[in-house]
Amino acid sequence: MAAAALMVEAATLDGKVDAKERATIRDLLQRHFTISETEAATLLAEAETTQATANHLLRFTRAIKDTYSPDERVAIIEMLWEVVYADGVVHPYEANLLRRVSGLLYVADLEQGLARKRVLARLGLGDPPNSPA
Repeated sequence: MAAAALMVEAATLDGKVDAKERATIRDLLQRHFTISETEAATLLAEAETTQATANHLLRFTRAIKDTYSPDERVAIIEMLWEVVYADGVVHPYEANLLRRVSGLLYVADLEQGLARKRVLARLGLGDPPNSPA
């Protein structure tokens, strides 16, 4: 739930969540957590409700930090970057969220940057003009 709620947070920061962002979150949940399409859709709906009533990220990041290994936390950062890039535009609030979440998950800046570059390569994107360096 914590990872799903963070992905929903990343998708909502630019003021709109489109179908491509929702589909990206569902796909990431299915692949990463090895769950069915129905389970992923249910988890996404629950995460949207949970995220809408949350007033801070700490409960989500703490749950991940306390239960995931460093490599698994980097994988969460990669998932968040995939959500951010799903609509093709990196909003400054989204980039800021990734920096904050990386810090709260104890993912070093270098690792966060490398995770971002892996996502760009995986998605076949160069460095979009309005993306953080």
